[in-house]
Amino acid sequence: MTEKRQFKAIRGTRDILPPDSSLWSWFEQTAREVFESYNFREIRPPIFEETTLFARSIGADTDVVSKEMYTFEDREQFRVATPLSLVDVIRIDEAVADSWHHGRIPRTPANEAEVLRLHEECQKIDREGAPALLRFLDALHKLVLGDSLTLRPEATASVVRSFIEHGMHTLPGNQKLYYVGPMFRRERPQKGRYRQFYQVGAEVLGPSDAPAIDAEVIEMLIEFFHRVGLKRTTLFINSIGCKECRPKYVELLREELRKVKSSLKEDSQRRIETNPLRVLDSKLPEEQPVIEKLPRISDHLCAACGEHFAKLQDELKLRGIAYEESWRLVRGLDYYTRTTFEVTAAGLGSQNAVCGGGRYDGLVELLGGPSGIKGIGFAIGSDRPSCPYRRPARRPRCPDSAYSSPGWARQRILQPYASRGNCAHAASLSNCRPKS
Repeated sequence: MTEKRQFKAIRGTRDILPPDSSLWSWFEQTAREVFESYNFREIRPPIFEETTLFARSIGADTDVVSKEMYTFEDREQFRVATPLSLVDVIRIDEAVADSWHHGRIPRTPANEAEVLRLHEECQKIDREGAPALLRFLDALHKLVLGDSLTLRPEATASVVRSFIEHGMHTLPGNQKLYYVGPMFRRERPQKGRYRQFYQVGAEVLGPSDAPAIDAEVIEMLIEFFHRVGLKRTTLFINSIGCKECRPKYVELLREELRKVKSSLKEDSQRRIETNPLRVLDSKLPEEQPVIEKLPRISDHLCAACGEHFAKLQDELKLRGIAYEESWRLVRGLDYYTRTTFEVTAAGLGSQNAVCGGGRYDGLVELLGGPSGIKGIGFAIGSDRPSCPYRRPARRPRCPDSAYSSPGWARQRILQPYASRGNCAHAASLSNCRPKS
């Protein structure tokens, strides 16, 4: 008799139930309306891709790739059981050869070598016994029986892959794309962080890297936050240079960090050699005095990058967008170039970043696309600006039909501010209404 048990959501995930689901729908629909008013179009890539796509785009030595990705082997019908006799060994050898011949096993050079070794050791088992059997099992173990696939930890790589695969670079002008959907990372579950989380993002891909494009992307982002009533935001910007000037700065930074290595913790000491820019991300209080004395990339930009950053600031001023420069706002991977930006919101505690973005002019070529294609984009963590999901609020008593109204959704967003004593700010936000 089957044991009776109650199933629950997997640790690190949660159900989004009514009426909260109405808030999420309103939030995502508002993003669609704002983005499409800027001539962006929705793209819906699959939620899993080849593992190597993310390893190449995010970086094989990053925590995301090395520790946090949900990766699985996409096997077809071929299965291998542990051999219990010589007859089993021969059957496995024949099954592997047949699967290789019919393409049920990925045809990679590594697999080809293991299939050959498997057959050779099978022929030796009758003569050599246990040593040959152990070598046979080792070859069987190393055989990759299916493609390695990964649930997407972020969407930029998938969007770029789709852009290349479907030849969108042949279309005239820059392509403006946005996406809405779940991402997956095996992080340690904690408040505000989930293993299945949701993002809204946008990318611009094409031949131009004009500062006006960067400014328009930021303007659209700020307009979106205004529409959803998230007003106490701060925009931080920086330029991280290009392939001409950044390597020189990185080497200078590495040399300076080596001089103060003893004042840094273990993680930062390791990053001095692997990725010194990541040291600037440190939040450890004891490291801040050391980091503040390090050379700043803004003082080491080449003429072209300096001009690009100055024009970006001019474009933001023309649009009436307030910003602050943050020299520690960097990206560690080589394909990131020039503009980086981040938006934080007051009232969200230490995890106050609601959006991050930047220019990645080298990513398309890195993923096998044509050279000369530029890119810039951002991602918004839907869990962050939707404040009620960070702190449960008492559900108001009202008819079910009211749950779907934008006014009710906005009230749910504002409740955490009021619960923290920010009643004046909550009242000022409640006077803002989404545009129809």
